[in-house]
Amino acid sequence: MRVFVAIEISNNNIINAIKKFQKGVNIDAKPVELKNLHFTLQFLGEISEEITQKIIQSLKTIEFSSFDVNLKEIGVFPKPKFPRVIWIGTDEVGGNMLIRLSKKVEKMLEPLGFFSDKPFKPHITVFRIKKKIGDISGEMENYKMIDFGIQKVSNIKLKKSVLTTNGPIYSDLMEVTAKK
Repeated sequence: MRVFVAIEISNNNIINAIKKFQKGVNIDAKPVELKNLHFTLQFLGEISEEITQKIIQSLKTIEFSSFDVNLKEIGVFPKPKFPRVIWIGTDEVGGNMLIRLSKKVEKMLEPLGFFSDKPFKPHITVFRIKKKIGDISGEMENYKMIDFGIQKVSNIKLKKSVLTTNGPIYSDLMEVTAKK
Protein backbone atom coordinates (compact mmCIF):
# COMPACT_ATOMS: atom_id res chain seq x y z
CA MET A 1 0.00 0.00 0.00
CA ARG A 2 1.06 3.61 -0.63
CA VAL A 3 1.45 5.59 2.61
CA PHE A 4 2.62 8.90 4.03
CA VAL A 5 2.73 10.76 7.35
CA ALA A 6 0.66 13.94 7.33
CA ILE A 7 -0.98 16.78 9.21
CA GLU A 8 -4.47 17.45 7.90
CA ILE A 9 -5.94 20.91 7.47
CA SER A 10 -9.08 20.89 9.61
CA ASN A 11 -9.82 24.57 10.29
CA ASN A 12 -12.99 25.39 8.31
CA ASN A 13 -12.07 29.08 7.97
CA ILE A 14 -8.79 28.07 6.30
CA ILE A 15 -10.52 25.50 4.09
CA ASN A 16 -13.04 28.16 2.97
CA ALA A 17 -10.23 30.68 2.29
CA ILE A 18 -8.39 28.07 0.19
CA LYS A 19 -11.62 27.24 -1.66
CA LYS A 20 -12.06 30.94 -2.48
CA PHE A 21 -8.43 31.15 -3.63
CA GLN A 22 -8.80 28.04 -5.83
CA LYS A 23 -11.93 29.51 -7.47
CA GLY A 24 -10.28 32.90 -7.97
CA VAL A 25 -7.05 31.76 -9.64
CA ASN A 26 -7.29 31.91 -13.40
CA ILE A 27 -4.96 29.15 -14.61
CA ASP A 28 -5.35 25.73 -16.22
CA ALA A 29 -4.61 23.59 -13.15
CA LYS A 30 -6.31 20.86 -11.12
CA PRO A 31 -7.20 22.05 -7.61
CA VAL A 32 -6.50 19.65 -4.75
CA GLU A 33 -9.77 18.51 -3.18
CA LEU A 34 -10.44 20.43 0.03
CA LYS A 35 -10.80 17.20 2.04
CA ASN A 36 -7.26 16.21 0.92
CA LEU A 37 -5.42 19.35 2.09
CA HIS A 38 -2.44 18.44 4.28
CA PHE A 39 1.25 18.87 5.10
CA THR A 40 3.21 15.76 4.11
CA LEU A 41 5.75 15.21 6.90
CA GLN A 42 7.20 12.17 5.16
CA PHE A 43 6.21 10.20 2.08
CA LEU A 44 6.92 6.49 2.58
CA GLY A 45 5.80 5.08 -0.78
CA GLU A 46 4.59 1.56 -1.54
CA ILE A 47 5.07 -0.69 1.48
CA SER A 48 3.83 -4.02 2.79
CA GLU A 49 1.26 -4.55 5.53
CA GLU A 50 4.06 -5.93 7.74
CA ILE A 51 6.17 -2.75 7.38
CA THR A 52 3.04 -0.63 7.90
CA GLN A 53 2.53 -2.28 11.30
CA LYS A 54 6.16 -1.54 12.26
CA ILE A 55 5.70 2.10 11.20
CA ILE A 56 2.55 2.33 13.34
CA GLN A 57 4.45 0.99 16.35
CA SER A 58 7.27 3.51 15.79
CA LEU A 59 4.96 6.48 15.29
CA LYS A 60 3.05 5.66 18.49
CA THR A 61 6.19 6.58 20.45
CA ILE A 62 6.49 10.12 19.03
CA GLU A 63 5.85 12.86 21.57
CA PHE A 64 5.10 16.46 20.65
CA SER A 65 3.11 19.40 21.96
CA SER A 66 0.39 21.08 19.93
CA PHE A 67 1.29 24.34 18.18
CA ASP A 68 -0.15 26.87 15.76
CA VAL A 69 0.83 27.40 12.14
CA ASN A 70 -0.19 30.49 10.19
CA LEU A 71 -0.88 29.52 6.56
CA LYS A 72 0.17 32.34 4.30
CA GLU A 73 1.79 33.24 1.04
CA ILE A 74 1.72 31.34 -2.22
CA GLY A 75 4.61 29.53 -3.86
CA VAL A 76 5.25 27.47 -6.96
CA PHE A 77 7.37 24.33 -7.57
CA PRO A 78 9.70 24.20 -9.37
CA LYS A 79 9.32 27.88 -10.50
CA PRO A 80 6.62 30.28 -11.76
CA LYS A 81 7.90 30.11 -15.35
CA PHE A 82 7.48 26.30 -15.35
CA PRO A 83 4.80 25.51 -12.73
CA ARG A 84 3.92 21.98 -11.64
CA VAL A 85 2.56 22.65 -8.13
CA ILE A 86 1.06 25.73 -6.47
CA TRP A 87 1.35 25.66 -2.70
CA ILE A 88 0.60 27.63 0.46
CA GLY A 89 3.45 28.28 2.88
CA THR A 90 3.65 29.07 6.58
CA ASP A 91 4.89 31.67 9.00
CA GLU A 92 8.48 31.21 10.18
CA VAL A 93 7.72 30.06 13.75
CA GLY A 94 5.02 27.56 12.76
CA GLY A 95 7.12 26.40 9.81
CA ASN A 96 10.08 25.72 12.10
CA MET A 97 7.82 23.72 14.44
CA LEU A 98 6.66 21.65 11.43
CA ILE A 99 10.29 21.08 10.40
CA ARG A 100 11.13 19.87 13.94
CA LEU A 101 8.14 17.52 13.91
CA SER A 102 9.09 16.15 10.48
CA LYS A 103 12.63 15.49 11.79
CA LYS A 104 11.14 13.56 14.75
CA VAL A 105 9.11 11.45 12.34
CA GLU A 106 12.11 10.85 10.10
CA LYS A 107 14.36 9.91 13.06
CA MET A 108 11.71 7.47 14.30
CA LEU A 109 11.40 5.79 10.88
CA GLU A 110 15.11 5.68 9.94
CA PRO A 111 15.66 2.32 11.71
CA LEU A 112 12.96 0.89 9.41
CA GLY A 113 14.90 2.09 6.35
CA PHE A 114 13.01 5.31 5.57
CA PHE A 115 14.98 8.42 4.75
CA SER A 116 13.84 11.72 3.22
CA ASP A 117 15.38 12.38 -0.18
CA LYS A 118 15.22 16.15 0.33
CA PRO A 119 14.80 18.58 3.24
CA PHE A 120 11.23 19.08 4.42
CA LYS A 121 9.71 22.37 3.19
CA PRO A 122 6.46 23.17 5.02
CA HIS A 123 3.73 23.63 2.41
CA ILE A 124 0.25 22.54 1.40
CA THR A 125 -0.27 21.69 -2.25
CA VAL A 126 -3.40 23.44 -3.54
CA PHE A 127 -3.03 22.92 -7.33
CA ARG A 128 -1.33 20.34 -9.54
CA ILE A 129 -0.40 21.27 -13.09
CA LYS A 130 -0.02 18.42 -15.58
CA LYS A 131 0.54 20.26 -18.85
CA LYS A 132 2.80 23.13 -19.82
CA ILE A 133 0.92 26.37 -19.15
CA GLY A 134 3.75 28.91 -19.25
CA ASP A 135 4.71 31.65 -16.83
CA ILE A 136 2.16 32.27 -14.03
CA SER A 137 4.19 34.94 -12.18
CA GLY A 138 1.64 37.66 -12.95
CA GLU A 139 -1.32 35.62 -11.71
CA MET A 140 0.53 34.56 -8.54
CA GLU A 141 1.62 38.16 -7.80
CA ASN A 142 -2.04 38.95 -6.99
CA TYR A 143 -1.97 36.40 -4.14
CA LYS A 144 1.58 36.78 -2.83
CA MET A 145 0.67 38.25 0.56
CA ILE A 146 -2.56 36.33 1.22
CA ASP A 147 -3.14 35.08 4.78
CA PHE A 148 -5.33 31.97 5.05
CA GLY A 149 -5.47 31.77 8.86
CA ILE A 150 -4.12 29.71 11.73
CA GLN A 151 -4.22 25.91 11.92
CA LYS A 152 -3.69 24.22 15.29
CA VAL A 153 -1.42 21.19 14.88
CA SER A 154 -2.51 18.68 17.51
CA ASN A 155 -2.11 15.36 15.69
CA ILE A 156 -0.27 13.59 12.92
CA LYS A 157 -1.67 10.74 10.86
CA LEU A 158 -0.36 7.81 8.93
CA LYS A 159 -2.42 7.90 5.75
CA LYS A 160 -3.01 5.45 2.95
CA SER A 161 -3.26 6.83 -0.58
CA VAL A 162 -5.06 5.01 -3.39
CA LEU A 163 -4.48 6.63 -6.77
CA THR A 164 -7.50 6.75 -9.08
CA THR A 165 -8.25 8.47 -12.39
CA ASN A 166 -10.32 11.00 -10.41
CA GLY A 167 -7.46 11.76 -8.02
CA PRO A 168 -6.13 10.19 -4.84
CA ILE A 169 -8.36 8.73 -2.13
CA TYR A 170 -6.87 9.07 1.36
CA SER A 171 -7.77 7.06 4.43
CA ASP A 172 -6.38 7.11 7.97
CA LEU A 173 -4.33 4.16 9.20
CA MET A 174 -3.48 5.66 12.61
CA GLU A 175 -3.26 8.92 14.52
CA VAL A 176 -0.80 10.31 17.08
CA THR A 177 -2.20 13.07 19.27
CA ALA A 178 -0.11 15.82 20.86
CA LYS A 179 0.67 15.31 24.54
CA LYS A 180 -0.77 18.69 25.57
